Amino acid sequence: MELIDNHTHLQDKPFQGKEEFYLERAHKLGVTKVICAGQDPIFNQQAIALSQRFDQVYAMVGYCPDIAKAYNQKAEDLLIEQLQTPGVVAMGEIGLDYYWDETPREKQKEVFARQIEVAHELKMPVDIHTRDAFADCYEILRHSNLEYGAVLHSFNGSVEWLAKFLVLNVSFSYSGVASFTKATQVHESVKNTPLDRLLIETDAPFLTPKPYRGKQNEPGNVYYVAQAIAELKDIPIQEVAQATYANTMRIYGLN
Repeated sequence: MELIDNHTHLQDKPFQGKEEFYLERAHKLGVTKVICAGQDPIFNQQAIALSQRFDQVYAMVGYCPDIAKAYNQKAEDLLIEQLQTPGVVAMGEIGLDYYWDETPREKQKEVFARQIEVAHELKMPVDIHTRDAFADCYEILRHSNLEYGAVLHSFNGSVEWLAKFLVLNVSFSYSGVASFTKATQVHESVKNTPLDRLLIETDAPFLTPKPYRGKQNEPGNVYYVAQAIAELKDIPIQEVAQATYANTMRIYGLN
């Protein structure tokens, strides 16, 4: 059984200098590949560095909504260069965040839409962060060219939003939230997500799944995300692993 953590932050402070240790721990749980998500110039470069250092690590780069206000032509030129670097498989994480509202919403929408355009020009998928912004996220995606795919990372929307996004070329990545007892809305969405549109992630060091909730998350814990999804869908974990592995390989063009 092989698993892929399709969205983690192995470059974050808790893992620095201990990346090999955490990757080995992950491998013992069947996690053979991880995708390290960028979000700002520093995280982007660090993700690329890890993808060049470890064969099982891939990178994505982008400007997340928190720092979208700093996006300009210089930033875009660098992103285009980085997106064409070996080991980089997607634009991400990008999107909208109306919870923290660190960047004016109109600017967030402008930068989000533009990064999708850039990704399409380079024939790459996009990895999307959306928080308290499903309506605007949906409208932008509905009017965007998603020929090369999009992933809603750590999806926590309702079944109604799931149905709307399913009409688009969008897949749904579930995190440790799927294992939380009170996350009933996410549970229903997991049950209703087709297996061929399903991915799994940790978003480590955040969103640790049960049975380790409350502790620092790590890539290996994507095993417990798969376990939670298997229980919710009432299927063997091997079936979840097989589907999510194949989906991730296909969407991100992994070898």
